Amino acid sequence: MDILPAIDILGGKAVRLAKGDYNAVTVYNDDPAAQAALFKEQGARWIHVVDLDGARSGVPENIDIIERIIKETGLKIEVGGGIRSLETIDRLAEAGVSRVVLGTTLVTDPEFAKAALAKYPDMLTAGIDAKNGEVAVAGWREGAGVPAEELIAEMGKLGFKHLVYTDISRDGMQTGIDAARYVEVARVFGNPVIASGGVASIEDVRNLASVADSIEGVIAGRAVYEGSLSVEEAAKLCG
Repeated sequence: MDILPAIDILGGKAVRLAKGDYNAVTVYNDDPAAQAALFKEQGARWIHVVDLDGARSGVPENIDIIERIIKETGLKIEVGGGIRSLETIDRLAEAGVSRVVLGTTLVTDPEFAKAALAKYPDMLTAGIDAKNGEVAVAGWREGAGVPAEELIAEMGKLGFKHLVYTDISRDGMQTGIDAARYVEVARVFGNPVIASGGVASIEDVRNLASVADSIEGVIAGRAVYEGSLSVEEAAKLCG
């Protein structure tokens, strides 16, 4: 199990959104690469990067920043946001990204998802964002009308080895993690999952560590920026 501090990039800056709302933006660092370097100093081995501009427009807009993070820190990077072509995945792979997260296209373009998975079976990661049991797409602005568990099971059957599951209602709100939910998601998926949404303190990391067989990693955003969760403490707990 790894701690993955999150760097969400919007307008070239490291930000966080509250409940995925582009009108509720907090800027935490003007330089995402400098932020990644800080997380490395604190013991992180992975960074979860979201291109929020790309998630909204459907076209990646911050690959140059992602390339710089990798070059300057050497960290393992998991990237999502606006990844809707094999050419984009090829470029991210060439840049040294360790995992690429597909979100909206899992629903809107399943044939692309299958083709990408065939080419990059170990790197491809399913990103499922859910609210009230329904999948959300397009940067969380739209409901897909697809039951989350149905899509989770489908991704497991397709052969995805990695899954980031985000509880939108908790994301950015520091309301705490529902560990049992992630155990259930891992059961449906057939592999350990990466937990996202609502991490508030080291207690949440401990709760997930207690079911570590079901958890590949835990993404933490606002809590690490605002000081309620220490990356250093979490990294030591994760091992």
